[in-house]
Amino acid sequence: MKTSDFYYDLPQELIAQTPVEPRNMSRMMLLNRATGEIQHKIFKDLTDCLEKGDTLILNNTRVIPARIFGIKKDTGAVVEFLLLKQKENLLWECICKPGKKAKTNAEFDFGDGILKGKISNVLDDGNRLIEFKSRENIYSVLDKIGHMPLPPYIKEKLKDKERYQTVYSEKLGSAAAPTAGLHFTTQMLEKIKEKGVNIGYVTLHVGLGTFRPVKVEDVTKHNMHSEHYSIPKETADLINDTHKSDKRVIAVGTTTCRTLESVATKMGCICEDEDDTSIFIYPGYKFKCIDALVTNFHLPESTLIMLVSAFAGFDNVMNAYKTAVEEKYRFFSFGDAMFIY
Repeated sequence: MKTSDFYYDLPQELIAQTPVEPRNMSRMMLLNRATGEIQHKIFKDLTDCLEKGDTLILNNTRVIPARIFGIKKDTGAVVEFLLLKQKENLLWECICKPGKKAKTNAEFDFGDGILKGKISNVLDDGNRLIEFKSRENIYSVLDKIGHMPLPPYIKEKLKDKERYQTVYSEKLGSAAAPTAGLHFTTQMLEKIKEKGVNIGYVTLHVGLGTFRPVKVEDVTKHNMHSEHYSIPKETADLINDTHKSDKRVIAVGTTTCRTLESVATKMGCICEDEDDTSIFIYPGYKFKCIDALVTNFHLPESTLIMLVSAFAGFDNVMNAYKTAVEEKYRFFSFGDAMFIY
């Protein structure tokens, strides 16, 4: 398949700049992957689409306020840092803009000096390693001086940092939110449980590679980024019990989907596991774990629309996206949802 096969025309005004309030009042498209049938609902209606004994799997990662601004000690130049991955306690991999002002051994002050850093290495892909010095816990400092790393297509300023977190976020480590989960409210999750639907959690720390464009025309030649995941024993047991009962395992988001399919591919079953994954799912992939998927509307020619096409069928998905544009759905991170079943 070609990357250009996954292109669709999206008017700029359909890219959501702010989240809907309350969270579960965004629109939701239902897509039947067997027939291609489309229905239009509100996200809170998802509860009615679930059945007793189904299992909903959520990604409980928490986004770090990973966008910080440093003042270069020798020149006073301002450099933007986007923290991608914690290598050791105070050693982080990051992206710097402008990169030419962040060469090896360059020193920076952040937040009026409450955090200091020195570039220890420039990596082959242009990312930097920075070693911080701080008297406080690094995450406490980032909470004070950091900004949420919103995707570049969102131009509006976020008024409330928590609005780019899921209500069940727990484990710090992501550079971007698992956005399908942003639609859930605490009350809605309680109603889902009351219906007899199981809820389990995995963790996948989302990297910015999620948004990296596919630059090769042959889809199979694309190199995926690596992300760290973990699946606890209780979640693995829940999934296996669900399948034994002939009920559905429903992944909330492509990150949850990638976690479950990574474990199933690597281990040959679903079991407790922790590792890095660079799984790339595109049409032709045979799914081994999930039976349904909650997701948002993704960028043209992205690895995410390829994953969704693998699950729901290429023609079904491209038709659904065409319909979503015609019906003026809101797209991307703060946009509307799909439930593919």
